[in-house]
Amino acid sequence: MFDAIRKWRERRVLRTAAIPDDLWREAVNAQPFLAIYSEDELARLRQKVILFLSSKGIFGVRGHEVTPLQRTVIAAQACVLVLNLDLSLYDDFENVIVYPGEFVPGHEWEDEYGVVHRDDEPLAGEAMPRGPVVLSWPDVEASADWESEGINLVLHEFAHKIDMRDGVANGCPPLPADISPLRWQRTLQEAFDDFERRVAGDEETAIDPYAAEDPAEFFAVLSEVFFADPRVLHAEYPSVYQLLRMFYRQDPISRVDLLRERSP
Repeated sequence: MFDAIRKWRERRVLRTAAIPDDLWREAVNAQPFLAIYSEDELARLRQKVILFLSSKGIFGVRGHEVTPLQRTVIAAQACVLVLNLDLSLYDDFENVIVYPGEFVPGHEWEDEYGVVHRDDEPLAGEAMPRGPVVLSWPDVEASADWESEGINLVLHEFAHKIDMRDGVANGCPPLPADISPLRWQRTLQEAFDDFERRVAGDEETAIDPYAAEDPAEFFAVLSEVFFADPRVLHAEYPSVYQLLRMFYRQDPISRVDLLRERSP
């Protein structure tokens, strides 16, 4: 019954809400990695973005004013992760908060000895369990240039939100029936251990060394690479690429190859 009500609400939103054509084209063109998608897929992505924006607030703080283009760019990147998945993966939060630059979260935590610590390191983004996604707009904007930056902040933080959907961020999101949890854990752990060893040995890697922080960051960073630079992930960790292909129900490397064949 609840599924039927949800679908009815989605149909009603899609009948009454829209994204202007010019705004949609500008948002898509602002993200080069979206060039691999067909017109039909971009139409489905546009619908997901409309639904996302109907249920989430995207707010600026510290004087930052979120423009319609910024809202659409953020939502499009968030929704490309769930293009072939259920948007309900994002049901555990309501807001995206956008800062005019890096921010200091100021979280306090107590260690096993009862000593209270405070996080004062500036961040570009943060995904809070059952809470908002927080982003620095300059870092979101810079993510469009993958070749020079090598990061995609929105993909990264929303991959964390998907990972958190079954509890904490641990590198193992809610898995579909066709992916064995044991296979996932073994494959990701073996790849993480290898990458951690390479980073510890000061090896220069094609993938951001931040992925060696812990399994949750490994999943989030490799999700970025899966969408933004799939050939690198396939070359470095083909078994992980195959699992992400099954999980996200997308195969971007095949699209990249086809796009290159069509390019003059």
